[in-house]
Amino acid sequence: MERITVLLADDNLIVREGVRALLSRDPALDVVGVAADYDELVSRAVELRPQVLVTDIRMPPTFQNEGIDAAREVRGRLPGTGVVVLSQYDDPEYAVGLLAGGADGYAYLLKDRVADSGLLGRAIREVAAGGSMLDPVIVRELLSPARADGELSAEDDDLLGQIAEGRSVKAVAAARGEPPEAVNAAIERLFLGLARDASVGRQSALRRLRMLHTAILRREEHGEKLSRLLPSGVAERLRSGLGEHTERLVVTVLMSDVRGYSAIAERTDPAVLAGQLNAHRRAMNAAILSGGGTVMQYVGDAVMAVFGAPSPLEDHGPRAVRAAAGMHLRQRELNREWAARGAAPFDLGIGLCSGEVAAALLGSEERLEYTLVGDTVNLAQRMQDLARPYGTVAAESTVRAAGDAWPWKPLGSRVVKGRTTPVTAYHLLETPDDHRTDPTGSGDH
Repeated sequence: MERITVLLADDNLIVREGVRALLSRDPALDVVGVAADYDELVSRAVELRPQVLVTDIRMPPTFQNEGIDAAREVRGRLPGTGVVVLSQYDDPEYAVGLLAGGADGYAYLLKDRVADSGLLGRAIREVAAGGSMLDPVIVRELLSPARADGELSAEDDDLLGQIAEGRSVKAVAAARGEPPEAVNAAIERLFLGLARDASVGRQSALRRLRMLHTAILRREEHGEKLSRLLPSGVAERLRSGLGEHTERLVVTVLMSDVRGYSAIAERTDPAVLAGQLNAHRRAMNAAILSGGGTVMQYVGDAVMAVFGAPSPLEDHGPRAVRAAAGMHLRQRELNREWAARGAAPFDLGIGLCSGEVAAALLGSEERLEYTLVGDTVNLAQRMQDLARPYGTVAAESTVRAAGDAWPWKPLGSRVVKGRTTPVTAYHLLETPDDHRTDPTGSGDH
């Protein structure tokens, strides 16, 4: 079983070693390093690339919010890294403030309860999978005004439940058959009632509940692709409404696939395979984001990305080619690590195509998805089909867009599935290793 790698940060040696000893008792966790301040946390994380950070809030040099600030810095450099914040503060304001920028991949636990029934271990597993978690004590504090009331109508109780589930105003309105304006007004009345009926000392309940609601809605409405996988600033661009219409953009689409994945899955323990797939996705995501690309979706072992959307990029072609080369390089590094454990390697087939697409947020009021439509997307898939048994194959449009800095081997004119017009394709000679096989044969998937 592949263990979850953890970097532990706390300036107090006794606390740090105590938590490390606690985690060492969990066979699913591997503490790969420790840190005592902001700079050490960031540098060790970049060096060790842990799946999860477990950090105190306040550390040197100023003992303010260095732990949280460092964790956010690491997430910017290593997207998808989970964060568990250990705090001595049981005021929900701290927890809500942490989650205000998006809850996915974050957990908030009280220090004096980390050993309770494996709570810390559960939090680490949750954020490693992209989820979030609040200490049950914090949850009770957040909900105490609602529980103290005890006189909510059935309708208000249902509304509060839907809010707690993170459903948007539009989604609640659709379920209730009411206009969004009416639902929004009902939510405001509910929050005001909770605040009015809060017990002594709970005057901040309204503000806390409203902040929590905002954090949950941000995660629900804009989804993991926008909150965690889009390059910096792009998610906010869509939140502001700039992406809520169809745009014509010239982009380069990248499609990646693990060759022979079905055969690997057949002979590999599912838990081991899940760990490999998680490591593979993290590596591919890092290669794509480092080139300014947008990860559109993961489907099993397949990856779809785009360069030039939602924000246009003049150099989308060379960026996509560079990312494809980086994906192969990162996967080869993973394969070397896996070989030491006897795990099966992944070989990648990557397809690239440049051209015009229609980009839009499509779907229903309850769920929207950022989507690309057009022949360019289909051709990228066909180029990926040609990249067998592995390697990168690009359409002529991408070769022109990428410029002369890349070595290409012409594959000639090819007829691909679903098209009557032949396509001129090229194989990217990334490295000497890539010359070992002509990627024009057939391969298993």
